[in-house]
Amino acid sequence: MQTFGQQLINGLSLGSIYALLALGYTMVYGIIKLINFAHGDIYMLGAFWGYYVINGLHFNFILTLLSAMIFCAIIGVLIEYFAYRPLRNSPRITALITAIGVSFLLENGMTYLFSANARSFPQVLPTITYHVLGLRISNIQLIILGTACLLMILLELVIKQTKMGKAMRAVAVDPQAAQLVGINLNHTISFTFALGSAMAGAAGVLIGLYYNSIDPLMGMTPGIKAFVAAVIGGIGSVPGASLGGFLTGLLETGVQAIGLSAYKDAVVYFVLIVILLVLPAGIFGKKLKEKV
Repeated sequence: MQTFGQQLINGLSLGSIYALLALGYTMVYGIIKLINFAHGDIYMLGAFWGYYVINGLHFNFILTLLSAMIFCAIIGVLIEYFAYRPLRNSPRITALITAIGVSFLLENGMTYLFSANARSFPQVLPTITYHVLGLRISNIQLIILGTACLLMILLELVIKQTKMGKAMRAVAVDPQAAQLVGINLNHTISFTFALGSAMAGAAGVLIGLYYNSIDPLMGMTPGIKAFVAAVIGGIGSVPGASLGGFLTGLLETGVQAIGLSAYKDAVVYFVLIVILLVLPAGIFGKKLKEKV
């Protein structure tokens, strides 16, 4: 039971990172039906931003987190404006290829500018380990889980309670009808990219604290796993993305716990296939009929 409890804590900490990333995927897809494969690299930029502001400007944790969210929100809006907006009326495959191209541009650009070497993320918070009922819980794990849950709650409030959130939901249902009632489509889509990218920036700082290591290619695998989490939960569903992220983290940690670390990625993708066979729309996804 102690081993199970320990792995549960580890899985929830890792799953909260995946959940924050999955939220960006699911919101962008829900609005413009685009799978933004550059999202994992925005998460990488957030980690590097945290690295430099802690070392160079001596920011504390709160300032680092907020500044990374603002920086990544701006990057997300710029990517949408220059890379995706001109292709909004193009075939989906064109936008998808562009998203992959933006991903490679960010990865290789950061590798060129800062080299591919891994860096130790500065520990802006002293690590304190608590022993509770035979379990080892660090303050970093508690902060990661608490921060992620707080951000997810705030995001849900923004979507449900604010005017821009209502506009996002209207555009997700019918963009043309939303424009007819006076909703600015460009502003709404930019706001969606800003929100999703801010979540990714926060995840980048949190993962730096968790693993104490960052590099320009760190967004590739977590980005794909977060996409898997969004699909498992139901792409387009905010609660589904959160649930999918936590399930992915728990699954990955559980596979490592039983000594199958080499297969942790394969198991995640296998579970994705199984869930899509049983629930093609994901856990919280809605089955929609498309007109031919």
